[in-house]
Amino acid sequence: MTASANSAPSALSAPVDAFKSLVPSARMPVLFLGHGSPMNAIEDNSYRRSWQSLGTEFGAKYPRPQLILCVSAHWLTRGWWLTAMPKPKTIHDFGGFPQTLFDQQYPAPGAPLAAREISHLFKTPAVGLDPHEWGFDHGSWSVIKPMFPLADIPLVQLSIDYDRPPAEHFVIGQQLKLLRDRGVLIVGSGNTVHNLRALRRSTPTMQAYDWAIEFDKFAADHISQGNLAGLVGFQKLGSVAQMAHPTYDHFLPLLYSAGAVDAQESARFFNADYQMGSIAMRSVVWG
Repeated sequence: MTASANSAPSALSAPVDAFKSLVPSARMPVLFLGHGSPMNAIEDNSYRRSWQSLGTEFGAKYPRPQLILCVSAHWLTRGWWLTAMPKPKTIHDFGGFPQTLFDQQYPAPGAPLAAREISHLFKTPAVGLDPHEWGFDHGSWSVIKPMFPLADIPLVQLSIDYDRPPAEHFVIGQQLKLLRDRGVLIVGSGNTVHNLRALRRSTPTMQAYDWAIEFDKFAADHISQGNLAGLVGFQKLGSVAQMAHPTYDHFLPLLYSAGAVDAQESARFFNADYQMGSIAMRSVVWG
């Protein structure tokens, strides 16, 4: 059965005793982080500093997470999978960058028991467990390491089935919502605009293509208005959407984050600018 943005996810009625590893907590926020270039993980720039600053809000403004669940644009699979190994590896899924970037490690523990419990929430579609193949790709560790540099919070990744329609990704996000009351910080990591074919490497930060500005505004307006389900209709923008996302793997993580929040929740934007003209770094905190 094909899910839709208006269907009622079965996980929303999951019993509270489904969890043994995650205890009840105050409701966690939800993040969507524009990660952009992998170099943002090590450069002393405004993006990395913003992630560092956001990390200090946990334990102060927000509860400290029991677990981080990240949906990264860089783990595309057939079907959906959760990392379920105790010691995930750090993946350097890029090329042509300085050795310093390849030397980066993020030795946060995995959470096999929590991953198994979370996978049981899903009925349609099923979510499988990956006990050894994947790990932490740069879509996750490049943003989470600046936030939580001690690597002492368990981290799992949820993969993306790129072949499924956008509405199904939003529904997966809806099924993650109850995890927010169990100390789980949900992080989508991608970009509201991501076209590597159109990069202008000498372009000032704030200068961007007209189509990049238009598409980023589409995303920002829907988020500001609480029309989160409307984000699944991004392809209706036609050529603008095609230019903003020649492939839309970097947009899909936003649908997971948006699905995990209520329409009336306040959204806070940061990093609302552009890298090299064709990458929008807009990031969002809900809650």
